[in-house]
Amino acid sequence: MFTGIVQGVANAARITAQPGLRQIVLQCPAGFTAGLQVGASVAVDGCCLTVTQVAGDAAHFDVMQQTLSLTTLGALQEGGRVNVERSFVTGAEVGGHILSGHVDTTATLAALRTPENNRVLRFAVPAPWMRYVFPKGFIAVNGASLTVAECAREADGSGWFEVWLIPETLRMTTFGDKAVGDAVHLEIDRQTQVIVDTVERVLAERLGHGQAA
Repeated sequence: MFTGIVQGVANAARITAQPGLRQIVLQCPAGFTAGLQVGASVAVDGCCLTVTQVAGDAAHFDVMQQTLSLTTLGALQEGGRVNVERSFVTGAEVGGHILSGHVDTTATLAALRTPENNRVLRFAVPAPWMRYVFPKGFIAVNGASLTVAECAREADGSGWFEVWLIPETLRMTTFGDKAVGDAVHLEIDRQTQVIVDTVERVLAERLGHGQAA
């Protein structure tokens, strides 16, 4: 489990292709790997990966084919930068919201603007997932817990949402690197998903019974 409070940015120091997977070595921020054990979980751009080796500030991961096909990690290149967060420790402060590290879908950066001391990012979201996005709700983008400022849905069920980022968020994450057209990971809040799915199912059942009567 994670909290969506990104603890720093790591650099992809080495990427090796193996049959069915990629071995990724991340050079992590100073102190990030202190006490990190083989088998521990780390969120890499919001995707939960298992540590296979630790050497100084470097952490090694094996990324299987399914993960590569569903995330942006298949396109990660050596020298690329990613957000990292270690797993949640019971009793620690939860500054964001609880995340599983299971990426639901990818979104595309559709537009950005930079008011003074701010950066506003607009992400285009595919239809199956947009129904879980609400103004003032929270969503994880590349592992960062962010508040939805505005959003809109299209007739086909797709849509967009915007987030506003302060300088500290830009300093601690890779969002300052992003350009229009870049893909990012999304993880929907599980409680929001359960509520929406339950309400939709109950309404469908009741409307269906009414029509049958």
